[in-house]
Amino acid sequence: MSAAVKKAVIPVAGLGTRFLPATKAIPKEMLPVVDKPAIQYVVEEAVRAGLDDILFITGRGKSALEDHFDRNVELEDKLSGNDAKKELLDRVRAADRLATVHSVRQGEALGLGHAVLCAAEHVGDEPFAVMLGDDLIDERDDALTQMADVQQRFGGCVVALLEVPADQIHLYGCAAVEATDEPDVVRITGLVEKPPPGEAPSNLAIIGRYVLAPEIFDVLRTTAPGRGDEIQLTDALEALTGRDSDGGPVHGVVFRGRRYDTGDKADYLKAVVQLGCDRADLGPEFRSWLADFVTNRLDGPMPADPIQP
Repeated sequence: MSAAVKKAVIPVAGLGTRFLPATKAIPKEMLPVVDKPAIQYVVEEAVRAGLDDILFITGRGKSALEDHFDRNVELEDKLSGNDAKKELLDRVRAADRLATVHSVRQGEALGLGHAVLCAAEHVGDEPFAVMLGDDLIDERDDALTQMADVQQRFGGCVVALLEVPADQIHLYGCAAVEATDEPDVVRITGLVEKPPPGEAPSNLAIIGRYVLAPEIFDVLRTTAPGRGDEIQLTDALEALTGRDSDGGPVHGVVFRGRRYDTGDKADYLKAVVQLGCDRADLGPEFRSWLADFVTNRLDGPMPADPIQP
């Protein structure tokens, strides 16, 4: 049986070019999803799964991430003298009390595999989670706990998988799998990063959650640059498939819950609307307004001069 997973690694060094100019001076992970930055949802998910040691793999211009999970004494003092703002004060303090947060700089962005390798010294010889900051998992769906359980029982590495339409699989890393005796737990026999249309081994896409054995670091050190001339985590995991020791095997957990992709503008807007609709404090009024808006927009004339992106 493998050791319990206690550490989460969150790569956040990307430039966020899809959201320019908003991300010119603000990390994309700090863009608000309703009233919390996207990165806070990810850290909260880790903590719910018992992972309270968080390592950010950062880059230049990402200090706002560390500041968000640190105390802001001046702001707390400003809010603490007003009883009407006590709830707001509690929410501000919640961020810095979530977990123990560390950071390591990724001097050069050489791919997700390289970002994970930057965590080797902090992680040591323990299994650990990797969580991508633009994949948000609903708090009502606990994928990470199930993945950690599979890793603890079988060892090796565990990847979160999602069934996607065949015409979209080329946008993802894709897994070839064989069934196990457990529902939604599969043995991964091969991985392909963004396969060409018609060449995917399945419709199971890799999404942004991994639980990895520490042996992955030795594999990453010898993994040559792949797609995009970057060190791909998918390539390192592919090298481990079929092994029963030295870092293998590789399992997949098929995720069937609610996931919000904030990686591009259209999906980001969908995430804000979905999570806003589900909020007990905002949802009823927002859903009513949204229903009226959609009805009027569909029944009425479209704007003559739509807003340009």
